[in-house]
Amino acid sequence: MNFKPCQSHEIEHLMQEYTQSLSSPFDSFLEHHILSSTFYVILDESYEIGYYAICNDRMLTQFYVKLSYLKAAQELFNEVIRKHNVESIYVYTGDELFVSLALDKDFRMTKQAYFFQDSRQEFPEIESRGNEIFGQATLDDLVPLQEMCGDFLDQYEMRITSGELFTYYRGPILLGVGVLEKSNMLTGMASIGMFTNEHYRNQGIGRTIIIKLKQWCYGHQLVPISGCWYYNEASKRTLEGAGMVTKTRLLNITVIPSE
Repeated sequence: MNFKPCQSHEIEHLMQEYTQSLSSPFDSFLEHHILSSTFYVILDESYEIGYYAICNDRMLTQFYVKLSYLKAAQELFNEVIRKHNVESIYVYTGDELFVSLALDKDFRMTKQAYFFQDSRQEFPEIESRGNEIFGQATLDDLVPLQEMCGDFLDQYEMRITSGELFTYYRGPILLGVGVLEKSNMLTGMASIGMFTNEHYRNQGIGRTIIIKLKQWCYGHQLVPISGCWYYNEASKRTLEGAGMVTKTRLLNITVIPSE
């Protein structure tokens, strides 16, 4: 067996096999780490049997081996850890093989995030006041968005022009922003999130934004998913209040070197 650097598009067939093996989806936070990683194909002579990905030289973000080669998975996983001096692992609980291999090692584990799916719970139609408007952001919203969100977001202009940002106004007041990122790995899925104006929190605005983003997704043949930091109880309550439910966790695992 040997490992060879590659581009993600060169192993697209393996990545599709990987995503089809998952028991639940993951959000854009993990996807960003995966897609900014360096990819390696695992070869048995010239036959491609799997792949893995390393982010920032030291974080393992992907590890996949074909079913017919699972017998070698533990040995290959250990070799990847040694070869790259891996210091940490991002793995989520919907990836059965990867999380099992990490748990085999008795490494130190911390809980990083919740990943959510839509429960499809029905909600009464949200009645907007006459001066409340929810819609996709335009470049006219750039300065108000930057002033409200600060460093919560980046690349504002790119996000606006690509249709990722939504605004929720009450008259001239920007109550909050919705974020929608279409997945590049999970076909037909989009991560949704929100940020509420700090002067208008605890009024159900975040919940309203999430519900409206879900409606927009379904109207555009997308399945909404979401995530939040594990210890952000306010975000978790908002997402659950909008009908999102979680059975999946993202784990941040610190590799303990073998003695």
